[in-house]
Amino acid sequence: MNATLLAVALCLASAVTYAAAAVAQERLARRAVARSARDLLGNGAWWWSAGLNAAAALLHAAALRYGPLTLVQPLGALTLVAAVPLGARGAGRRVAATEWRGTLATVVGLGLLLLPASGPAPDDTLSVAEALTVSGATLAVIALLTARKDPGPGLRHATASGLASAVASALTQTVTVAGGRGGSLLSARVVTVALLVVVFAVGGMLLSQRAYRGGLGAPLAVVNLSNPLAAALIGMVLLGERLHGGAFGIVLAVAGALAAGRGVLLLTRTAPGPAPTGESHPVPVGHVTA
Repeated sequence: MNATLLAVALCLASAVTYAAAAVAQERLARRAVARSARDLLGNGAWWWSAGLNAAAALLHAAALRYGPLTLVQPLGALTLVAAVPLGARGAGRRVAATEWRGTLATVVGLGLLLLPASGPAPDDTLSVAEALTVSGATLAVIALLTARKDPGPGLRHATASGLASAVASALTQTVTVAGGRGGSLLSARVVTVALLVVVFAVGGMLLSQRAYRGGLGAPLAVVNLSNPLAAALIGMVLLGERLHGGAFGIVLAVAGALAAGRGVLLLTRTAPGPAPTGESHPVPVGHVTA
């Protein structure tokens, strides 16, 4: 199996695992007992979702060892596709026709994106200065997104979660590629970047937990849109990654992005199912509360 196919297979496994974790987090976020960090840390179900997130992150890290950010991150949107049937089953309902149309549009869009994004295994990494610069800039943006208090913080926290996850992926690629070259895993650069990975990975999970309080659809869609866009920007600006195929490749990428965006919009239009017994009822998607 070549590097690209291996990266895609690992991404698919990661997406399904992330989807299961997102559904579990969303159900916890809608419960009054999961309104504080203390409650979450004392909840066994939350630790189960955290374990799923950790497993998905390891699969994602392995994918970044064999595929570039411009390939791996768009595939992360498949988390939304996998979460649709999982969420519907958990809510005791069937998947709506709109959700199936959205799933098809997302898959087609991702396929178009993959054609120009597919490239050789990554060989460039972030320096310590670049890693610290990207981390500092991202933390500043996250602070701006989460500082405001208004009726719709869920989507802002989802955007912040996507940005945190994108930076964690870029930093993870530096660790996996540097380690794969036979370098010391205890070097100052690898250790520093690995610590930053932990900060952004955990931060992204906690931000998504907060975003899911009003439902799964719209917040998860925003996470899966902001994540690959931010990661692609980092990959192209700092890691020398490029879309292939010239002008035709750019046209395919744009068409894929539009189709995937359309699919995401369709997937977010289905209202979440009723809250399970003992849980608070979610507010409408357009009125997510903090």
